[in-house]
Amino acid sequence: MVDTAVPKGATPARVPFEIAPVNDPDYLRSILLSDASYSAYAIAHLEPGLFARCQWWRASSGRAQGLVLHTHGGLGPALVTFGDSPAVDAIFHIHPGPRLSFATFKTEHLPVIERHFMVSRKRVMQRMVVAEAGFRRVEKPAGDAVTIQLLRGTDISQINRLYSTEGGPASYSYRNIEEGVYYGVGVEGRLVSIAGTHVVSPVEKVAVVGNVFTHPRHRGRGWATLATSAVTEHLLKECANVLLTVETTNLSTVHLYEKLGYREECRLYETTVLRRQIFGALALFRRFLAGRRGAKRRSEVVIR
Repeated sequence: MVDTAVPKGATPARVPFEIAPVNDPDYLRSILLSDASYSAYAIAHLEPGLFARCQWWRASSGRAQGLVLHTHGGLGPALVTFGDSPAVDAIFHIHPGPRLSFATFKTEHLPVIERHFMVSRKRVMQRMVVAEAGFRRVEKPAGDAVTIQLLRGTDISQINRLYSTEGGPASYSYRNIEEGVYYGVGVEGRLVSIAGTHVVSPVEKVAVVGNVFTHPRHRGRGWATLATSAVTEHLLKECANVLLTVETTNLSTVHLYEKLGYREECRLYETTVLRRQIFGALALFRRFLAGRRGAKRRSEVVIR
């Protein structure tokens, strides 16, 4: 952070931030790799096929720098934040993104996120990582009653049926499954547990495991660990680092991932956020003003 102390009773000086889109993967990679574990999801989106679905915005003012990623692939819109809080705030002032997004942000960015979005879950998460040398696979129990298999897009009906067990309908698509890596555990021919991915990038050598779920009547038997083990083993064949995120207070699940060789690297928030501006008209007007201020530099200038 670069915030400076302000004398009591004084009004903080307003700072102009220059905001511009970023379309250079090499430049982005040089920034993201400085905190690779936290940035894993964003790094994966440097993959050529995924990069086309992204918008990257940079804000700079003196020593304060910020970066926001908006993606439009996967299971829906997502955003990731980086850098100094005032710079991130300046970006969201005119580029808050879609009305609903799944957000990944550092703990120090929570006040900024809450200024622009309604946050559905304020539970600190821990990002865990495993490499091939530290991975410990889980073996399938002997016998034919339990199976573990790589799932394909053609399995989408039973996948959505399992994910929708505890609530509303699931909306995974054929494309979601084919672009990711999903393994399912079957008991007597019925899919009862699944683990998959949020993103996979063979080019960037990084993958993020997620979407782990077990049918309520089959929990406590190790099926989620077995499915996660299979996904992890598959990913490590082409990705140097495989990561996942889990709530810090969910000690039993943390322990299970540690048994597979995962270790904690950092802490963050991952949650669905709802943009406070219902229609986005105010952000559009702010973009107009910012564009006029930065017209000579072919950028946008926000004063915060």
